[in-house]
Amino acid sequence: MDCCVCTTMPLILRPPRNTICGSCYEGVRSIINMMNDLESDKTKAITTPTDSPVSRRNSSKTLDDCIKLCSEQIEKFNQQKQDLGFLRGFLAAFKEQIHTDILICPGNHGPPIPAHKSVLAARSEIFKNMLESDECKAAPSCNTITIPDLKHEELESLLEFLYSGTLALEKLEKHVYALSQAADKYIIPHLLKYCERFLLNSISSSNAFETLEIADTCSNQNLKETAFNFLVKNIEFMVSSPKFEGFVHRCPHLTVQLVTRAFVNGSK
Repeated sequence: MDCCVCTTMPLILRPPRNTICGSCYEGVRSIINMMNDLESDKTKAITTPTDSPVSRRNSSKTLDDCIKLCSEQIEKFNQQKQDLGFLRGFLAAFKEQIHTDILICPGNHGPPIPAHKSVLAARSEIFKNMLESDECKAAPSCNTITIPDLKHEELESLLEFLYSGTLALEKLEKHVYALSQAADKYIIPHLLKYCERFLLNSISSSNAFETLEIADTCSNQNLKETAFNFLVKNIEFMVSSPKFEGFVHRCPHLTVQLVTRAFVNGSK
């Protein structure tokens, strides 16, 4: 059947010109249903319990409405890009050391890194408490604090994320375990989620044991279950890995859980 939407030769279509093929029809219906679902999510907070989800889904939307919605979303996306670019001006202040007022020292006695108290306090409640003084404790002496569990490069990557909300892939890949622990210890939820997404998408035989360790350390149940499932699925290969012996010595409790899961899975 000639289709007035997807044909490559619309000028020679035979009447009726408004016929469309099944694929185009299903595609348009899927787009309209997706739009209805999006609008339904937006109105959940303001609808009453008597409102019917079916009635909302069957609202009379057209393809033109969908095009308008896409245009609005593109405009919002472009605005968000501009907002993000504006906020990243803080990163320039960090890298160019503009009006810095505190020095952050890494734990390996590396060179201190100049930063801004206001940014640290805004990003982490722990940093905020460290920088404040009250009747029970004094403010940091000489405007210097030490982060003992981070090396210089790891600390630099942490600060870069606090200023910009993102991190170059090569830095994230290199320091993701240290950053995950720092995010958990200093209560930086956005960084913790950022690292979790990377680890979930990159789990493999080369990093599965380390991923399970960091998930356990940070009490990240979602990441922990994903790592366990991967290891159990590939248990025969993983137990022969050179990393397995070191994992057993470092994490005997996780080893017991892993072996138990593998045994139960095998018996099934």
